[in-house]
Amino acid sequence: MTISVRKAASAAVLSAALGAALAGCGGGAAPPDAGREARLGTPAASASAAASGPASAPPSAAGAGAAPQAGAPAKPPTMAPGPNGLTPVFERAKQQTDKTVALTFDADMTSDQGPRAAGGERFDNPRLITALRTLQVPSTIFMTGRWAEEYPDQAKAIGTDPNFEVANHSYSHHAFTSPCYGLPALDAAAARADVDRAFAAFRTAGAVNTVPYFRFPGGCYDDQALRALSTAKVTAVQWDVVSGDAFATDPDAVAEQVLAGVKPGSVVVMHCTRSAAPVTEEAVRKIVPELRKRGYRFVKVSELIGK
Repeated sequence: MTISVRKAASAAVLSAALGAALAGCGGGAAPPDAGREARLGTPAASASAAASGPASAPPSAAGAGAAPQAGAPAKPPTMAPGPNGLTPVFERAKQQTDKTVALTFDADMTSDQGPRAAGGERFDNPRLITALRTLQVPSTIFMTGRWAEEYPDQAKAIGTDPNFEVANHSYSHHAFTSPCYGLPALDAAAARADVDRAFAAFRTAGAVNTVPYFRFPGGCYDDQALRALSTAKVTAVQWDVVSGDAFATDPDAVAEQVLAGVKPGSVVVMHCTRSAAPVTEEAVRKIVPELRKRGYRFVKVSELIGK
């Protein structure tokens, strides 16, 4: 299958240098055209609609057996499958007049980065999480299972805080289609198992405010990847605003890029990894008050999908 990459990121963000950098810190790529048909899935309008069909969350996604904490949606809205049962893909709210925006943060860590963490490299960003709490910004954290294993106390703290919801960013941060910024690729069976392993890591860490949403490493997918995840009953979540925070050194530039791109119903992709996105916290402290001044309200992805 020929894989092409399309619209979401600007040419500046997807320069060759950044493309190489994103191999270890996904979130800069846009979805290939091959998966476009899956976006025809219909978002569930309410929890009751979600319960009537494939929108109900699978036990692995919802953290079966654990009592949900405050802020954990009992039945998070999902989208109905696309044509031929493909995993649906969400990019931006259909209701595009309400001035809501979702800030999302990828907590990236690949399955083979343990030695780097042991050597002192920080893949977490506690100051960012503190800033989001202080600013009272509801957020969706797309976490890899490997990150949850490396930082179980933080995963639990995030996943039991009503300010946040934890979504799946795979276990290994390997590619679900290829090419994808040089990431090693998983076959269909391994891809499906990788998603389950990440949800299991969240449960082990005690993160109960989990939602049945999935973000492809690097943002790379095609029909084969969507088909491989169809039995997981997740909604794939992409974005329409690239923050450019990966390996950025200028928080003002990151803030300006986000502020220039946000529209009602937008999903912004950012990162929660100090080593790979060192200025994100500072950028967020600039972005949030300005968007509020413009009349925007911050929401989790689950609220956008539910519109």
